[in-house]
Parts: sequence; structure tokens; C-alpha cells
Amino acid sequence: MNIKSLLLGSAAALVAVSGARAADAVVMAEPEPVDYVRVCDVYGAGFFYIPGTETCIKFGGLVRMDFKAASDTSVLNDEGDDYNVYTRVRARLNIDVREQTELGELQSYIRFQATNTSGASNDVGMDQAYVNLGGFTIGKQDSLFTWNDGFYTDEDLPVGDISVNRVGYTFAANGFEAAVSLEDDGSLDAMPDVVGSLKYGGAWGSVYVAGVYDENTDNMRDYAAGSFSGYDLVYNPATGNVDAVLTGYNYIGLDPNGDYDDAFAVKAGIEVSPWQDAKFKVEGSWASDPTNYSTNDLYYGLDQNEETDLGFDPGDVPVEWQVGAGYGQSFGKVNVALSGVYGKTFDLYGFDGTGALVNYGDADYYKLVGDVGYNFTKNFFALAEVSYTNLDPDGFDDIDQTQGFLRLQRNF
Repeated sequence: MNIKSLLLGSAAALVAVSGARAADAVVMAEPEPVDYVRVCDVYGAGFFYIPGTETCIKFGGLVRMDFKAASDTSVLNDEGDDYNVYTRVRARLNIDVREQTELGELQSYIRFQATNTSGASNDVGMDQAYVNLGGFTIGKQDSLFTWNDGFYTDEDLPVGDISVNRVGYTFAANGFEAAVSLEDDGSLDAMPDVVGSLKYGGAWGSVYVAGVYDENTDNMRDYAAGSFSGYDLVYNPATGNVDAVLTGYNYIGLDPNGDYDDAFAVKAGIEVSPWQDAKFKVEGSWASDPTNYSTNDLYYGLDQNEETDLGFDPGDVPVEWQVGAGYGQSFGKVNVALSGVYGKTFDLYGFDGTGALVNYGDADYYKLVGDVGYNFTKNFFALAEVSYTNLDPDGFDDIDQTQGFLRLQRNF
């Protein structure tokens, strides 16, 4: 055997041994691929897929602090002055979950909100919670009657700005939208309030009309009684009326002995964009009788009138009709807005010094609001607002109030 044959044989033996050992080696299993969070751009920015599903979710919300002031208030401050200065902090968390189904887009939305005003206990609650599927809506959200109303100031001066439990359906196509909603009015009977809305819009702007039949307005009687918070109201079976015993401040409100059965209300508006970064809107409303769908939160506890010693408790004014207009404009990081309304209330009642109920007639009112905002960054801004309210009941001098606030807000 020569040297060459010996070398070739040794090499072959080594290859055979190596192959045998390789066959006996332990094979490590490959790790399972990680299901990383994926961006879901089907519904816009901020959505991502819940891992392991085709469902998209988005979290959002805000944190803000307001420094507020109001003149001529019915509740005096600790110094005995008829103005209030106070702070308010609000936090909000929005959860939006969506997916595509054979019946259309399925969406569920929840909004939690907590508010703390000048050291008072936190008020935490579910502000909204609803489900949408193929145009159908069930849950708690703003009334359909309020969907398209309001102006561009923070105090947007809507009529009937209420949140209710409701069931509704919306059809939309080619800029046209029609919707109907059955809404729980809290009357505990079997009949809901019925609301309908029509809207048409395009690049030029939009126009809308909405109407509501409030089948039971007895809750306005509760509002009427609550307005006279300076009195203990006691039902008198002998007369069938509500008698009042003065215990404190005398507020003006609705007739606690009124006939509150049902009511109709309508509103309509048109919005246009006259030029770049600008919007202008005009809207109006009318109600046949007092109803929650025709109230306006105009004031912060107006002080009493000097002639009658009557004032307005903090709350919504019962509005018979209202017209208004608003304008909003952006200038880069600066936003400005102006709005104003003029209207008339239903008849207002108060108790005189003897405890007798007096009809003081209806009241004309107007309110003007101005805003200036500045965006420090994309999600952090400051907003300053000043408003003036004037109510002029029949038969005695008007009652007015100036309010304002400075807000710092962070969105996410």
C-alpha cells in the first residue's frame, strides 16, 4: 500500500465517522414566530390589530385644566362677593374597537370621564357606550337631535344637548344622510321619544333638519320644582296644587302645577366654508311646549334681580325658540371663533314674599361667546373664552352675567 492509498482511506474513514455523529446530534426546535402588534390603517391613524385577531383598537383621550370665573352669581364666595373663581380638571379615555363582518363594519365605543371641580370629589362615569353594525346603533350617546348642532366656540350654545340610551338606524350615501332614533326619556313607560334627522353635505358645506316627538314631558315638572331650590315644595291634596314654603333663595323656573304631557321640537341649520380654513353656520330651533330637547345651559347661577329678588338656579333654560350664528377661522397655530344666539323662553314662574306662585311671563335672552386658541404643539393647546349672557323677563329689569375661562389641554 502506498502513501497515496493510505491517505485516501483515512479521509474516507473520518467522513464516515463524522456522518454517524451528525445523525445522532440533537436538533433544536425553531422558536414560534412572535405575533407582533400590527398597524391597522383601515380606519385611520392610531388603530392597531389586537394580537391574534383581525380586530382593530384605538385608545385616545385628553387631560385638561380650566381656570374659570363668573360674575353676578347666586352663590356668593367665602368673601361674600357675588362672583366665583374656581378650577376644574377633567380626564377622558376613549376606546374605539372595530372589525369587518359579513354584515358590515362592527364598532364598539366607550368613553370614560372624570371631573374634579375646586376640590370637590371626583365624578367618574361612563360618558358614552354604544355599538354600531351596518348602520344600526344601540347604547348611550348624544341624542340624534343634537348630532349636527352647535357652533365653533367651546360654549357652542346648542338646544337640547342631552345624552340618552337609544336605538337608531342611519342610512348614508353620496353626501345624503337619513337617521331615526328611539330614545329612552326616563318616564318608565313603554313609549320612547322618536327623533328623525336629514342631512346633505359636500365640499361646499352642509344643511340639516331634525325633529323630535317627546311623548312624556313630566320630567319638566321635576325640573320646575328643582328650579325653586329656595323652597320646600309640598303637594296640597285639598287644592291639587304644589304649595311652597320659603327656606332660602327664591329662583325662577317653570310652573310646578303645569300640564306636562308631550311636545314637538324641530331644528335646522346650514354650514358653509366661505374660504380656506373658515366656517360659518346659522341654525334655529322651535318647541311646542317645554321639553328636555329644547333647553339651553346659558348661565352659571345668575344673581337675583333687584326689583323682584328672583334669580336663576344653575341649570338649563326652557327655550321656546332660538336662532344663532357662528364663525370659526384658523390662522396657522391660532384659532378664533365667535358665536351668538337670541331666543325666548317659555313662561317663567316664581313665588312672591307671601309664598304665592306668580307668572312672570316669558323672557327674551341673548348670549355672545368669543374664543382664542393657540396650539403649542400638535397635541397641546391653550384656549381662552369670554361670554356674556342677558335675560330679560317680562315685567322687570334684565339679569346679566359675564363668564370666562383659560384652558390648558393635552390630547392623546
